[in-house]
Amino acid sequence: MSEIEQLQKELDGQSPRAILKAALARYDEIAISFSGAEDVALIEMAHKLTDRLRVFSLDTGRLHPETYEFFEQVRKHYGIEIEFQFPDAEAVQSLVTEKGLFSFYEDGHGECCGIRKVEPLRRKLQTLDAWITGQRRDQSPGTRNEVPVVQLDDAFEGRSGELVKFNPLANWTSKEVWDYIRISEAPYNKLHERGFVSIGCQPCTRPVLPGQHEREGRWWWEEATQKECGLHAGNLIASDIGSA
Repeated sequence: MSEIEQLQKELDGQSPRAILKAALARYDEIAISFSGAEDVALIEMAHKLTDRLRVFSLDTGRLHPETYEFFEQVRKHYGIEIEFQFPDAEAVQSLVTEKGLFSFYEDGHGECCGIRKVEPLRRKLQTLDAWITGQRRDQSPGTRNEVPVVQLDDAFEGRSGELVKFNPLANWTSKEVWDYIRISEAPYNKLHERGFVSIGCQPCTRPVLPGQHEREGRWWWEEATQKECGLHAGNLIASDIGSA
């Protein structure tokens, strides 16, 4: 059994706070990936555990105004610096010039997400040894249902090659996340009050109806089991072989 497999065995079933505490104690070059409600829950927990909390976020240039307001609210509420990552300007310009602003509706979101999300994330992760995400197992049909609380990230490389990914909320439900947000009075994106559950870029996100799964509001024109932007590409690989 590998070291990470042993750690997974030890932490599986532990509380998100206990998983966060173990992650922060184990790695110095570690950061929380921040974009939504789950990530705020993690920031709320983590800022009480360490005075060297690092948080980064991907600014794709296509986010809702409310999301930018949310970012600033979180920055001020916790007194933290958010390390924003931006896409390569030339790559964005080339894509838009060649295919227009909404090519993803015609040929899928992969190319745009690759430029605006995956490449900036790859650059960031190459400066880290581990990262922390807000993934939950019940978050997406077919791609996240077996997300472990800790894993080797096979899709990206870290500062010294091997990269570890922690998913402290893997065992939590959406209700548990929101119960925690309300109890702790943590900030949240005001789009949630308008029916948005899973929030990404403005052209690719819409509210969901009662009874719809939260990920149905993302890339609704595409196959449900492929609703990943590439940030968690390992989920798609695993789902293709029947293990996620």
